[in-house]
Amino acid sequence: MNDHEFRLTPTDIRAQQFRRSAFGYDVAAVEDFRSRVSEAFERLMRERAALEERVQSTREQLKAYREQEKALNEAVVMAHQVREDIHQTAKRESELQLKEARSRADDLLVEARTAETTIRRDIEEAQRQFAAYIAAFRRLLERQLAEIDALAEHERDGSPPV
Repeated sequence: MNDHEFRLTPTDIRAQQFRRSAFGYDVAAVEDFRSRVSEAFERLMRERAALEERVQSTREQLKAYREQEKALNEAVVMAHQVREDIHQTAKRESELQLKEARSRADDLLVEARTAETTIRRDIEEAQRQFAAYIAAFRRLLERQLAEIDALAEHERDGSPPV
């Protein structure tokens, strides 16, 4: 028999009556046994009730733990997503900064090359002007020397200077 077919309670055990027969069991022994079985049965039922309460409490704790686990898993997933978002944002920002730095470097390089070209032209112009000045000064000195030579020659000849 299983539990669904036969339900026995401590009261059922106490109330059970047996027929008496001439060669039957000792009534006092049967009553004592029924009493002990009934008490044992009551104790087992109390233990079962306590265990069922513990099982229910454990199920509730398990449910709470599963909810916490789910919340933690969701938090971990969210934290991972936030980390990925931050990583991607940082990567985009660093790429943008690098691109801007390269652009500034290219601009500075163009400016430096333009300045170099201008300075080289200015140096070449200054060198041409200096060479022209030296040439003009040399011509002036040569004319002056020629005049000095002419004066010296007139002085040697005794003729008046022209």
